[in-house]
Amino acid sequence: MNQSTGLTVSSLDNDKWSTIEEHLNCHGFAVIDKLLTQDICTRLIDSYADKQLFRSHINMAQHGFGQGEYQYYADPIPDVIMSLRTNMYPPLAQIANRWSDDLGSDLRYPTSHASFLERCHASGQNRPTPLILRYRSGDYNCLHQDLYGDHVFPLQIAVLLSDPDTQFSGGEFVLTEQRPRMQSRVEVVQLKRGDAVLFPVHHRPKRGTRGFSRTNIRHGVSRLHSGERFTLGIIFHDAE
Repeated sequence: MNQSTGLTVSSLDNDKWSTIEEHLNCHGFAVIDKLLTQDICTRLIDSYADKQLFRSHINMAQHGFGQGEYQYYADPIPDVIMSLRTNMYPPLAQIANRWSDDLGSDLRYPTSHASFLERCHASGQNRPTPLILRYRSGDYNCLHQDLYGDHVFPLQIAVLLSDPDTQFSGGEFVLTEQRPRMQSRVEVVQLKRGDAVLFPVHHRPKRGTRGFSRTNIRHGVSRLHSGERFTLGIIFHDAE
């Protein structure tokens, strides 16, 4: 699968990234329109049947994760996914480092994804984490966080590969934010085919009257009413 993305990072200028970061800081997520072309979405879905591309298959119900299934890509991951990981990482690392400053943390993320993966691999996190998730009617994904070891990059991306207008109904992407001393807040993110949602892996800084506090984030997918839904997940840290 030697494919190029429908939208490259070079086309996301500084103003676009500023808007993405502003929405992320304000609402806890940001939508990137048309990150992948229709053709690439179709090819990724079709490739789901190619077992040689994947290192493991997970039945969600067997683990209490919900209903549905997903597969983690094996090395070497397809070029289009490698490109997304490599090219999206640098601007996201800048956001991640600003978040560390906001939370008073000394943790810093290197400027290149290759350097960050070296950090993961040195601690035994060697298994690639990009994945494709498949849901059928009645399936859902419980609220969770994608934590796979001590080294965690704080942002991740999910790209909707299926068309919500023609291929499935229901199955909305859901975020919950557990705010300090307050009730949890819920966001339902509407996506079109090829759109991506950028969101925190486990927590984010939130500005309050006394400065920044840490809010805990979980994500999931609501019950699919009909059809079939595929999603590409881009996680920037590798797994143990």
